Amino acid sequence: MPQWNAVVSAVLEKCSGRVLPLTQSADADAATAALLEQHSPEALFANARNAEAAYSALLLLLGFWEKSHDLTNDDETPEGCYLHAIIHRMEPNPGNSAYWLRQLGRHSLFPELRVQAEEILKRNGVAGWQLKPAWDPFLFNDWCDEARALPGSMKEKAAVLIQRAEWDLLFPWCAMTP
Repeated sequence: MPQWNAVVSAVLEKCSGRVLPLTQSADADAATAALLEQHSPEALFANARNAEAAYSALLLLLGFWEKSHDLTNDDETPEGCYLHAIIHRMEPNPGNSAYWLRQLGRHSLFPELRVQAEEILKRNGVAGWQLKPAWDPFLFNDWCDEARALPGSMKEKAAVLIQRAEWDLLFPWCAMTP
């Protein structure tokens, strides 16, 4: 487990069980965000692969969709494109999410995300969703759209868990030194 500074550790501990909803919501943790916003991305993530994307990912986890979006809006790095795609998937704006996924292309996190998604699907007995041999983020966008229409279903639960697994992979990737 990476060693984070005290502020990042506090935010991650507070959010350890927090889900990323399939659709942006008004459920935001303002107190924790205020703690985070006292520091710049560079101060929290010195020497990070992408400090601004890591900061934006924390804001997204805290429920600040719009602030997270504003930070990634001009970030055309692979991590910025990936996070931007997640943000628009949650909007939900699948067309815009797909645009950012096309900008991203393949990402080094995809193989591990596919492994974790397969475990989540097996654990939750999700019928009708079949993974491709390689992670397909466009297929996952489709699954999230389907799951939104089935609140309380196993598909919704699985999509939320996969989305959090995706966040759990992307955040440290952005926050750590390459």
